[in-house]
Amino acid sequence: MAGKSSACKVRNVDINPCIEESDGSQKCLDAYNYDKSMCSAYFMRYKNCRKYWHGVMLQRRRDGVKPDMPTAEEREQVITALGGKPY
Repeated sequence: MAGKSSACKVRNVDINPCIEESDGSQKCLDAYNYDKSMCSAYFMRYKNCRKYWHGVMLQRRRDGVKPDMPTAEEREQVITALGGKPY
């Protein structure tokens, strides 16, 4: 039961800001028969996404902003204000 709950959190766009990057990595692995060397750009994009939003989450936590992770709608506004994804 705990596994099912965890899987739902991973696919929830309000909790996980890097679903698109994660899916890209998985599709690349599928396309290249799980040859990780062919997908390093996708892995780096995912890693940079996680790093960026983790920093945002920590700053919001320090500032006392709830929820810790901006919602999908708020993240879209941030990305638009920045002129695109910063990662």
